[in-house]
Amino acid sequence: MAVSKRRLRFRVQRRLGVELPGLGKPGALERRPYPPGQHGNKRKKFSNYALQLEEKQKVMFHYCLREKQLRRFIRDAQKGSADKNWISQLAGRLELRLDNIVFRLGFAPGIRSARQMVSHGHVTVNGKKVDVGSFVVKVGDVVALKESSYTHQNYMQAKQAPRMEVPEYLEKSEVNGKDTGKIKSVPGTEFIPFPFSANLFAEYYSLRNV
Repeated sequence: MAVSKRRLRFRVQRRLGVELPGLGKPGALERRPYPPGQHGNKRKKFSNYALQLEEKQKVMFHYCLREKQLRRFIRDAQKGSADKNWISQLAGRLELRLDNIVFRLGFAPGIRSARQMVSHGHVTVNGKKVDVGSFVVKVGDVVALKESSYTHQNYMQAKQAPRMEVPEYLEKSEVNGKDTGKIKSVPGTEFIPFPFSANLFAEYYSLRNV
């Protein structure tokens, strides 16, 4: 029997032992992954490599990226930093992707739905339509929806049940009764919205050619 996309996303989060907000609805860890009457087993002890791999998978699944896409962002971050600070550079680039900004502003319930809104032309940056989810916005940019898109199903769903608070690096306000967001600063790893070990992530990619 086919497994729904929602159940697959829940399984991913249960396996990693953490909720990844970018995947959409909360509650992945609320349901017991074992039959009633059992207490389940404690998570096994993992090797250092397995722990490194988990950190990579958290990033990939939350931001809805493929390995190739993530590696491209890592290369860009490493070019802009001569030391381990590239992890902070990477976090900034990932958080400032337009699809993520649309999600973090509460315009969509998850990053995939935010990316869909972007690709379908519902999102503007500084008043101009941008339809590439991986577009990296800059400090001072203003992100909004097209006038007709404030009735979009994804927007209405996110507005009725906000997934997360708007982070400090964004300023959300109303202009003529419509929500808009402005980029205030470049975020670092502290704004990654799930438990994340920068050291383990860096170790994973330090041993591999990116």
